[in-house]
Amino acid sequence: MHGPIAKGQPLMALRDVRKAYNLGLPNEAEVLHGLSLQVDSGEFVALIGPSGSGKSTLLNIIGLLERMTSGSYLLQGEPVQALDDTQRTLRRRGTLGFVFQFHHLLPAFTALENVCMPYLLRAGRVAAPERERARALLDAVGLSRAMDKRPFELSGGMQQRVAIARALVLDPPLVLADEPTGNLDTASSDEVFVQLRRIHAERGTSFIVVTHDPRLAARCDRIVELVDGAIATDTLQLPR
Repeated sequence: MHGPIAKGQPLMALRDVRKAYNLGLPNEAEVLHGLSLQVDSGEFVALIGPSGSGKSTLLNIIGLLERMTSGSYLLQGEPVQALDDTQRTLRRRGTLGFVFQFHHLLPAFTALENVCMPYLLRAGRVAAPERERARALLDAVGLSRAMDKRPFELSGGMQQRVAIARALVLDPPLVLADEPTGNLDTASSDEVFVQLRRIHAERGTSFIVVTHDPRLAARCDRIVELVDGAIATDTLQLPR
């Protein structure tokens, strides 16, 4: 299990990353143009930019869901760009957590069972200590009274908090959140973001959060702006 490591140590580093689709075809298109980015342990980073700027592609490369066309990627100091699919799956499972705009909860399962799902996928079973950890995470995101409810019985904000607990259950050092509040109203967005920031403060977990919401970006410690597949600005926020 890979827990959070000391704040300030390099966690992931991309160097000269390019991503092109339809290589060698007339409609070949490059969407990331020699991009370099480093995120240290304990950082809470907002990734912003207009639609089509490459934010989701970049997040998918960091998440080992897509392969770069060229460049290098160090994750916890180890090169990962050449890993095969099985190795990428194992590395992703051990190091990364994911929260998406749409929570992707399984409707037939309770909140607790959804949070336990990564254990089930990893080992084919859920041990008693693992179930207790899932309970503790649901309690940590304010859902101690909703553990036995199914997704249709929960509000959108509550469902997204279940997804946060699920992303954290294997104790990843880095969580990637792609528009985690994009499908929520303002009050629910604030509620979910507060949970992300609290987990970051308490556990030292690093976050990269893609968002279109300038209010939320302003509450992050660092803002990286993508424009046309390249980093336009990279700004540290003053402590609040």
